[in-house]
Amino acid sequence: MTTSATFAPLLELFFTQRLMQQRQASPYTITSYRDTFRQLLKFVQQRLHKPPSRLNFEDIDAPLIVAFLDELEKHQGVSVRTRNLRLAAIHSFFHYAALETPTHSAQIQRVLAIPSKRFTRTLVHFLTRPEVDALLAAPDQGTWSGRRDHAFMLVAVQTGLRLSEMTGLKREDLILGAGAHVRVIGKGRRERCTPIARSTRAVLKAWLREPQRGDGTVLFPSARGERLSVHGVQYLLNKHRKTACEVCPSLKQKRVTVHCLRHTMAMDLLQQGVRRSVIALWLGHESVATTEIYIEATLAMKEQALEKATPRHGKPGRFKPTDELLDFLSSL
Repeated sequence: MTTSATFAPLLELFFTQRLMQQRQASPYTITSYRDTFRQLLKFVQQRLHKPPSRLNFEDIDAPLIVAFLDELEKHQGVSVRTRNLRLAAIHSFFHYAALETPTHSAQIQRVLAIPSKRFTRTLVHFLTRPEVDALLAAPDQGTWSGRRDHAFMLVAVQTGLRLSEMTGLKREDLILGAGAHVRVIGKGRRERCTPIARSTRAVLKAWLREPQRGDGTVLFPSARGERLSVHGVQYLLNKHRKTACEVCPSLKQKRVTVHCLRHTMAMDLLQQGVRRSVIALWLGHESVATTEIYIEATLAMKEQALEKATPRHGKPGRFKPTDELLDFLSSL
């Protein structure tokens, strides 16, 4: 293909040829890119009053994409990180389009020139032991959904798996014999096995005896037996955080997400003296440098502890130079 007046065929080829065949992108990457273009096309349809299948390539220009990114951040409340991820997916498509539609090179270069947005890197948010205990005790385990939610949160906080990894877990990914562990294929198609504690293993064994929903492949399914959605997971976490606040008021000030539980696991490992290289392997980080954020968080905790400690009383003094040269330098 050398030119394309229609946007839809080119986008379809980007997914089927570029991502799936040539790059063999992971399911997580494809899902992330899919969600990006779903949101973009819905936004464009509202702006231009044209159905996505009838869009021309020229319609998707740089000002429209910038407006879409601003809409995400300012009106839909997404973080700058998420905004940049959406832009990265759009850039990837336009890099592909540059090869397939050279006649639109000027438009493509303007889109590729849209910069990522800089942001202040904040300290990681994690839960304390009492907060985790209150959260795990919140679900009503007299119900099927309560037992599922309890097992889901327990696995999340004990393994540190990402949200997509948690919702994508299948029963066959769980090994409960000797050396119990859970197997996932995470970002970058990297496979890793994460050990499971004895207490978690007991909960999971009981969960596996529950009547299966759907085709029985998903480890933590929805009520219909399907894979839990992102919004479904956040709904259950918000629900149980609200209940847990009654016994642990400090949770009122925190937003509980699967990523927060992931940070909680990493901080727990760090505070127990586990090496950064082991934590990076545990979490599936490509680089050990990624774990630096947890070291920064621990330093902040030490500073808070220092502020609460009993201050030492000392007598302030003033340095008095005894040399003419030092007197001169002090007078400058």
